[in-house]
Amino acid sequence: MARFHLVRVGALGQIGRFAAIDQTRYPRGSRVVVRTPRGLEVGEVLAPPAEFEQRDLADGDLLRGMTVEDELLDARLQKNRAAAYEACCARLDEAGVTTPLMEVEQLFDGRTLVFYFLGTPSVELDAITQPLAEAYDSQAQISQFADTLTAGCGPDCGTENATGHGCTSCASGCAIADACGKKSS
Repeated sequence: MARFHLVRVGALGQIGRFAAIDQTRYPRGSRVVVRTPRGLEVGEVLAPPAEFEQRDLADGDLLRGMTVEDELLDARLQKNRAAAYEACCARLDEAGVTTPLMEVEQLFDGRTLVFYFLGTPSVELDAITQPLAEAYDSQAQISQFADTLTAGCGPDCGTENATGHGCTSCASGCAIADACGKKSS
């Protein structure tokens, strides 16, 4: 049987089930490297592993705990992410584009920058983000933040009615609910 850890990944704090490939049991709060459909990402273990029989329930593989080398690489990637955010904001201003940039995320593989905009991505945004991706040696992906903002992280996201999937059940709350001001107190 696989050991599935609940791990939070990504700028939007998505939570998934990840099977430790070496059957290691990582404690809550551990920073880990996971493989998701998007690529390699850094995550944080939210819950100790639980036993499940169906391997197809996994959202990805938990490859290892973060090493010293991984932490150094992550620090460099975070500097690139911050610089890409500032550069994108400057280019948006120069071009007179009013679509707000919410976040820039650089995956741990170092090849993928994800730009989160509030609204519908346009050709104009693509023309701005592609050169930035090349400057940071990454492949740009424009993500449609508006859909996630509407749906949130699950049923009744950000409300007291959230049961098992919404913001009130998350360990630290939901970034989506924070962004849209719906988070319950």
